[in-house]
Amino acid sequence: MSIELRIPDIGDFDAVEVTEVLIRSGDAVAVDQSVLVLESDKASMEVPAETSGTVETVTVTVGDKVKQGDLIATLSGGSGGIGPEEKQAAVSSSPSARRETAITLPDIGDFDAVEVTEVAVAVGDTVAENDTLITLESDKASMEVPAEQAGEIVELTITVGDKVSTGTVIGKMALTAGPPPPEPREEKAAPRSAPVAAAERPLSPPAQASEPEMARTAIDQGAFDKAYASPSVRRFARELGAQLGKVRGTGRKGRIVAEDVKAFVKQIMTEAAVSASGIPAIPAVDFSAFGAVEEHELSRINVLTGAAMTRCWLNIPHVTQHDLCDITELEAFRKSLRPEAEKRGVKVTMVAFLMKALAAGLQEFPRFNSSLAGDGKHLIMKQYFHIGVAVDTAKGLVVPVIRDVDGKGIYQLSEDLMTLSAKAREGKLGPQDMSGASMTISSLGGIGGQYFTPIVNAPEVAILGVSRASIQPHWDGKVFQPKLMLPLSLSYDHRVIDGALAARMTVYLGQVLSDMRRSLL
Repeated sequence: MSIELRIPDIGDFDAVEVTEVLIRSGDAVAVDQSVLVLESDKASMEVPAETSGTVETVTVTVGDKVKQGDLIATLSGGSGGIGPEEKQAAVSSSPSARRETAITLPDIGDFDAVEVTEVAVAVGDTVAENDTLITLESDKASMEVPAEQAGEIVELTITVGDKVSTGTVIGKMALTAGPPPPEPREEKAAPRSAPVAAAERPLSPPAQASEPEMARTAIDQGAFDKAYASPSVRRFARELGAQLGKVRGTGRKGRIVAEDVKAFVKQIMTEAAVSASGIPAIPAVDFSAFGAVEEHELSRINVLTGAAMTRCWLNIPHVTQHDLCDITELEAFRKSLRPEAEKRGVKVTMVAFLMKALAAGLQEFPRFNSSLAGDGKHLIMKQYFHIGVAVDTAKGLVVPVIRDVDGKGIYQLSEDLMTLSAKAREGKLGPQDMSGASMTISSLGGIGGQYFTPIVNAPEVAILGVSRASIQPHWDGKVFQPKLMLPLSLSYDHRVIDGALAARMTVYLGQVLSDMRRSLL
């Protein structure tokens, strides 16, 4: 039989909020081990286990309100409980036996160690096929991971903040139909006492750290003691050597939660890396000393994109080539396609023609369709022509990739662009939608401006920036003619591409856009 863990006598408190759940299905629990953290208006308190065993189900989640006698979890394997062999035998003998299967992360492309930003299900939830299980976030976009089949969640082995890759086991699901498949070899989830991931290990100063860096690791115990945090968060901060008194809490009433400690440690590590690179950090300024201020949190995509662009800017010697091209006839041709495009249900924009022209340019100048090898001595020459297109969304900039542009017509490219742009704005881009670009187009034509310097999105070696076209006088040898001129800004990695080749590329792009028949040559 199962053993029940319930909320013990917590005094006069009623409907106290659960702020942390310290156990999950499959965990071994010892007597007096903390299983929950509760928080009232006056204090935080940890709830210990009154018996030992293995967690079968957890019936509370963060945010629940509980009182004395409420069920926390059920255990097996303790006093009066049944062991795993007896339980398996009972399940197997049932005519409607459920079978459990591991939930593994599907192929997410070239992404590795992607952070879990949301767990959308809990143990005991029943999910349908394609229901969202977790949300991941890379440095380019958020992506939802759906259930590949229906069933009941019986175990979750990941939490917010974990890093996952293709094939990572994120939990178990109980299925009620179909014959059981051959039993897979299963890797057990690491227990909570296992060492934390590399990015979360205690900070220790490098062997040759300077005195200021060493001083930053000394804990201010007075500030640490005064910080508003639960005992488990305090223990977590001590393990990481974090200055808890300097951590800004994002929980209720400014309470410090585990994610705040992680963010603080990551910030310190980033600053240390910048300092080690010889680039001085920008000093912090108290702007409130000059007047009223407001603070707004950046979206996660903003933060990750900023870090990625900083890496690219610091590691790539950028040069930008500017030019103008005549698209008078091309714009007239684009407008003439509207009736046919409407019948097809697509909208033909200038970006579709830019993709087609750029694919032709990559074929003409293959060095642009390459990436620099890690040793800096070799080029990987690509035989495919996939174009990334920067899309502005409410959460920040993302770059979906249109594949095989060289083999598609304008209508098909327009349809692909509409589909991926819609997915980008809805936050539903998958990793395959954003990986493998040969080169990227960043178009600001719908907003304005003349020229800008787009940052190369490594491992690509170039990026094409496009600004708003305008009518300008053009001398044809006899008179000035009004022409629609499109500004181009081609940024490139000077380790791979020299100025002459970049100039030839922009001239060629201008020729193709002025006469799209050249793209057929």
